[in-house]
Formats: sequence, C-alpha cells, structure tokens
Amino acid sequence: MASTAAPLALFLLAASAMGGGGGAQAQPLVPAVISFGDSTVDVGNNNYLPRAVFKADYAPYGQSFARHQPTGRFSDGKIVTDITADTLGFESYAPPYLSPQASGKNLLIGANFASAASSYHDDTAAMYDAITLTQQLEYYKEYQSKLAAVAGRATARSILTGALYVVSTGTGDFLQNYYHNASLSRRYDVGRYCDLLVSIFSGFAEKLYKLGARRIGVTSMPPLGCFPASIRLYGEGPGACVARLNRDAETFNGKLNATVEALKGRHADLKIAVFDIYTPLRKLAEAPVEQGFADARGTCCRTGTAKTRVYLCNPTTAGTCRNASSYVFFDGVHPSEAANVFMAESMVEAGIELVT
Repeated sequence: MASTAAPLALFLLAASAMGGGGGAQAQPLVPAVISFGDSTVDVGNNNYLPRAVFKADYAPYGQSFARHQPTGRFSDGKIVTDITADTLGFESYAPPYLSPQASGKNLLIGANFASAASSYHDDTAAMYDAITLTQQLEYYKEYQSKLAAVAGRATARSILTGALYVVSTGTGDFLQNYYHNASLSRRYDVGRYCDLLVSIFSGFAEKLYKLGARRIGVTSMPPLGCFPASIRLYGEGPGACVARLNRDAETFNGKLNATVEALKGRHADLKIAVFDIYTPLRKLAEAPVEQGFADARGTCCRTGTAKTRVYLCNPTTAGTCRNASSYVFFDGVHPSEAANVFMAESMVEAGIELVT
C-alpha cells in the first residue's frame, strides 16, 4: 500500500512555515476539529441512539483501532477525520458529542456531531432515526455554550473561529432514499435533486459562518457506483462499477464545487474547500492492485443477510479477512482504514489552503 508519510510531512512543514518557527513543542495547526455528517465521520454518536438503525458498536468494527475495540466508527480502524486530526498535530480525537467524554477539557479540541445514516435532507436521516443535519447544528450551538463555560468566552470564540469544520454526508440521500423512493425520484430528476442537496449544504455553511466558522472543508460525493453494495444491488456487468450511479455523483460534485466558489465570493474571510474523495476512491475501486491493494469488489468483513445489515458487517459471523489493509472496502459501503489513509492524501492540498 502506498505510504502517506511524505505528503503529510510536506503538509505539516508547509503549514508550520506559514505560522513561524520556535523551539517549543509543536501545537496543532488549528485549535479544534468539529465534524458534521454521516457514517463516514461518525465516531460513536449512534451508540447513544437506542433506535438508530445503523451502528458500528460491535466487532469486527474497530479491530485495527486503539485497543482493538469497536468505537462506533464504520471501519476496521481510523476514518478520515482521525487521519486529518493526526496530520494537524492532535494527540487525541474530538469525542462524539452524545458521549460522556464530551465534557470538560475534552471539548477544547472540538466535537463530533456526525450520525450514521444522516444526510443533507433531514427526511432521509429521520427514516433511520439518525441525527438530522438540522439537529447536529442545534447540538453545535449547545456545544458553543458548553465550551464558553469551560474556556471562557474570549478563548471559546478564538477556538471556534480557528477550528477546522468538516462536513461529510450525502451518500445516504442517494443510496438510502432517492434510488428506492419512487415518489422522490418522480418529483426530482437527478440534476434537480442535486440542486436541492447543494442548496441545503449552502444554507448549512452560511449558518456555520454566522456562528463563527471560518475554515470549512466539505467532502465530495464518493463514486456511488463503485461500492460493493451498489454493484450487488444495481450492477449489470461482472463486478464493474455502476456507471449511472457514478454519473450522479459527478453531477452532484460539479454543483458542489460551484456552490463552494459562490460561498467564497460572498465571504472574503471564509476559507472553504472541497475535499475530493471521489477521485482517489474511484481509482482504488477500478485499479486496486496498482495502488497496493488486492481487492476492491469483496469486503473484508462478511456482510449480513438481514435487511438492516445488508451493507454492514454482521456481528454474528466468525472472523474477517486476515489482512484488512489489502481490501479497499471493509464492509459494503465503508472503506478500510488503509483506503481512508490513501484518500487523505488527496485532501492535503485542500487542507493546506484551509489551515494556512
């Protein structure tokens, strides 16, 4: 597997050079990381939602993570926000907001509001008893008050202004809603549906800006047609990515890029960038061996057969593959830690833009 050591080191060197030298112990390049979204960045909030349909609180999830225990992350190990925090110089990760750990000094390095099965459209999240994006924003407002109580208003304001905000969602709007919701697909063709979703993002970003955010990174839509679950459900060829679904993702991404540029034009002091995960994940899915992976069609864990577990690992199956790092996907829709590390490489350039 290709190593990210060199590009991540260049990222750190470039950012530290912009910020000045000094002999003191290096500090994180931003004071906090604050995350919103779905299972791509959920670090355990759904563990605290009794009715949530999707959870990763059981083995084999977390088998490559610290203490080899499931944490609620939908991977064998680290997810992209963990790798981002590592790159920025953090020694620990912002806690899931619903957890007991989200209190006291732990709040100083940020918070994670993401919820598996959440989405841009609140109706999608509600179908799976996930935390809607609207509710995530309300929790963020609550977090602001808690942070001020811990750090004082002036320090809290500085943390919130300097923090990196990550928004990663949208997959569920297609895979969990649009593609099997006939009434929705009749009301909106793909282009108009993407317009709806990016308008929701634009409104969300504007609200974050008004609440003090000045550094926002939003992930692109991944190649929806290359997920093993998508190929299984919608595929027509022998294991090939589903071209129609990938075109839908590309349509969304084009509109998201335009929306981000418009936000930049409206706010001169806002640093905002798209974190492209479409390109590297599609590269992995279509040519895994060239990137040091062995398999992009199978999954490391065995997916379940029950309706609510069709995309996920099954807690009742014994064992997983011997080497998760050789697989692009850990379950039917979520990348392995090794693939997340590979995708993080493509986020370096956008990350430098935001933190320097």
